[in-house]
Amino acid sequence: MMNELNGVLNSCCNSLKQQNQSSENQLSRSLNQLPVAIIGAGPVGLAAAAHLVNQGQHFIVLESGPSVGSNILEWGHVRLFSPWQYNIDKVAKKLLENSGWNEPSANELPIGKEFVECYLEPLSKLPAIQNNLFLNSKVVSISKKGLDKMKNLGREETSFIIYVEQQGMTKRIEAKAVIDATGTWSHPNPVNADNIWTSSELELNKHIYYGIPDMKGRQRKRYEGKRIAVVGGGHSAINTILELSQLRNNIEIYWIMRKNSVKEAYGGEENDALKGRGELGSRIHQLVDAGLVKVLTPFRVYQLNQNNGRIDLKGEYKGNDFTLCGIDEIITNTGSRPDFSFLREIRLSVDTATESVAALSPLIDPNFHSCGTVRPHGEEVLRQPEKNFYIVGVKSYGRAPTFLMATGYEQVRSVVSYLSGDIEASKKVELELPETGVCSITLVQKNTTSSSCCCS
Repeated sequence: MMNELNGVLNSCCNSLKQQNQSSENQLSRSLNQLPVAIIGAGPVGLAAAAHLVNQGQHFIVLESGPSVGSNILEWGHVRLFSPWQYNIDKVAKKLLENSGWNEPSANELPIGKEFVECYLEPLSKLPAIQNNLFLNSKVVSISKKGLDKMKNLGREETSFIIYVEQQGMTKRIEAKAVIDATGTWSHPNPVNADNIWTSSELELNKHIYYGIPDMKGRQRKRYEGKRIAVVGGGHSAINTILELSQLRNNIEIYWIMRKNSVKEAYGGEENDALKGRGELGSRIHQLVDAGLVKVLTPFRVYQLNQNNGRIDLKGEYKGNDFTLCGIDEIITNTGSRPDFSFLREIRLSVDTATESVAALSPLIDPNFHSCGTVRPHGEEVLRQPEKNFYIVGVKSYGRAPTFLMATGYEQVRSVVSYLSGDIEASKKVELELPETGVCSITLVQKNTTSSSCCCS
């Protein structure tokens, strides 16, 4: 009798195992039929699309703006410091060449508008991408289907649900994987040195520009004959000052930085492997030496006050209370920050300081990372606790500076290889980046004997 019972139980268990296996197989097949969702149709997002085309994978691209490269077009008048050879993804290039596309000269430096018109738009119009590209589609939330953030059971085998606003309607889109390439451009940091948005700054926003104005075009009259404070110490601030200096019409330029020395902003100059980037440092160096730019550093601004139609900037300059009075316009180039608001239901691993992908932070954190050049990295570094969810491109760097598009292209090559099942390819490094020619450790810690400099 006992043997018969055991036989029945074993039969039932085998049947249940077969049913579970069958259910898992059906679920796997169902997931594989879903698309990979790419959020953002900038250079890195479209590169991801090109790689998915190359791998024969189903995908969709969701772009909040009215065109591809919408954020780039906001600074379309600015010349990139990286030449075309570093701005074009290799797989995207092959797809374009097959369509009869004429590649720009490898060593030329395009402006943002040319980059969009000569590369991103032709890439987006390839039928394999265009048919899966949705413009004016803002992603407002992402979750796991039927699960909140706390639920574990079956989570890895559950699809993503993406809530998208299109023409005033909210739609739900199901996907097997998500690649977030939304960047950080639309979320600038404030003037305030504490990085806090104050009511006074918000009230004076008519006199503050976040980004690089078009001084040769539609915004020229706004700055002619004015006293202008440019806040920030990176390449955007340098570009802004170089553009302003060409107006030469009773203009006063005050360069406000939080760096200990203006020399920190010059970079590698002639030692930089990217000639255009090195020349930015050399040109601003010459302007400062000629006295055409008044440098205030370190100057940490804590309060903005309106005074007879002008702005007073109050803060701490070289350790003492200080007020810069009578400024007509402020141009802010203090960097930007990632937006995680639509990812509240996704399990993320984000560094607490840089707000970058956590595993990437040791490579890019300017507090510790001594060189502007970051070694290539891929899927394994970008992997999130939420399976098949990735943050790539500028957003993967969080608040950290010095991102190159070529880095983003290597990221998505690796991620797409992994999602397509080619684990070996995902682990390879297929990119060499140009050196900056400078190690920040030589600027910040001249008296140290540390050997952490990766450029030495």
